[in-house]
Amino acid sequence: MKLRLHFVVDPMGWLCISMVFGIWLYNTFFIPKLVLLPHYNEGHIPWAIVVCYYIASGLCLAALFRASTADPGRLPVDPKIPHSEREHWELCNKCNLMRPKRSHHCSRCGHCVRKMDHHCPWINNCVGEDNHWLFLQLCFYTQVLSLFTLVLDFCQYYYFQPLTGLDQEKFTTRHELALMRVSTLMGLMMFGGMSSLFYTQMAGILSDTTTIEKMAQFSNEVYGSKKSWQWALTEVCGTRWKLLWLIPLRSRQPIQASHQFRTHV
Repeated sequence: MKLRLHFVVDPMGWLCISMVFGIWLYNTFFIPKLVLLPHYNEGHIPWAIVVCYYIASGLCLAALFRASTADPGRLPVDPKIPHSEREHWELCNKCNLMRPKRSHHCSRCGHCVRKMDHHCPWINNCVGEDNHWLFLQLCFYTQVLSLFTLVLDFCQYYYFQPLTGLDQEKFTTRHELALMRVSTLMGLMMFGGMSSLFYTQMAGILSDTTTIEKMAQFSNEVYGSKKSWQWALTEVCGTRWKLLWLIPLRSRQPIQASHQFRTHV
């Protein structure tokens, strides 16, 4: 399966994703400039912390790019319906196309998406069957990067030794307090918001219930199925290799559940 780019033409979505990218860029530039690199140069912190921060930042950006540009599971205009599954397909009353059950029509994108969870303006894309794992990665890596940033902000004032080679004429040195406060505020907002979102997404995956189905008050007796957490994440991520669950730069291969794990529709 090739990595195909999928873009949604939505100015409001572009604005939202630009704000998310701006927050990432702010912390990725100022935290190393104010904390990591100066303390590393003076021997206060090991190189491993600097490398880990840039790895977390890179994975966060990769997950954001992939989640916003990956096809969420858009249905083709003329889908090929297997004869054995025809009874599980239905007609969409908005785009007049056949779709499998648990698919939903996104009014923002203008098409149906397989097992659509919701439309997220912050990635300017739907979250569906084919990119749900990428959205989950984005929530996870944003939590990691935000927590890393908060810890560094705290250590800057209460743990790290004072820097001796500061140039008071530099912008970052003269405005360090304001820059660090903004970084801390953004870190708290992102960590709190993404932690709540990550929890709700994991709860939905483990109960095999999408956000749309929860809002429509569908019960687990109709759509949910009892699965182990390993198999539930295996289906979402498209691989049985747990290490690959954390890698955004790969493709997803659909995995069919065994008979005892199939969802009843």
